[in-house]
Amino acid sequence: MNYWLLKSEPDVFSIDDLKKQKTTIWDGVRNYQARNFLRAMQVGDLAFFYHSSTEPPGIVGLCRVLETHLADPSQFSPQSPYHDPTSSKDNPRWWTVRVGFVEKYKTMLTLELLREKFSPDELILLRRGNRLSVMPVATEVAERIIAMKASR
Repeated sequence: MNYWLLKSEPDVFSIDDLKKQKTTIWDGVRNYQARNFLRAMQVGDLAFFYHSSTEPPGIVGLCRVLETHLADPSQFSPQSPYHDPTSSKDNPRWWTVRVGFVEKYKTMLTLELLREKFSPDELILLRRGNRLSVMPVATEVAERIIAMKASR
C-alpha cells in the first residue's frame, strides 16, 4: 500500500463533503506532475485529506483509493472550469481516481504542527514553492502522521 496527500480547498470540496457523499472522483487536477501521481495510485492506497487555502491549513482526515485510471470527465465539458479543448475521449490528457471516505480527524494536524515534526525532505508538502494538489507520502512519514493523529 502507498500513501498520498490530496489537497482541497474546504469551500470547494471538504472532508465533510466526502463524508456525506461517501465517494468522489478527484477531478480538476491540471498539473502534469500531480496527474502522474494520480496515475501511479493503486486501489487500496490511503490518502491524507488536506484542507488548503484556509486558516489554518492542515490534514483533516483520511480517504482510500477505490478506482484508478479514470479519465477526468471535467476535461471534456465546455462548461467546466477544468475543460481542456485539446483533450479527446479517444486520447484523454487528464486522469483521476475515485476515493472513498475513511475518517475525519477529531483534531486537524495543522501545517504548523507538520512543520514542527517533519523536514521538507521528509514531506513534500513542506518544500518551498510546492503547490501540488496530489503528492506521495513515504510510508515511514505516513505512519508517523497516523500516530500523531492517534495521540491527539
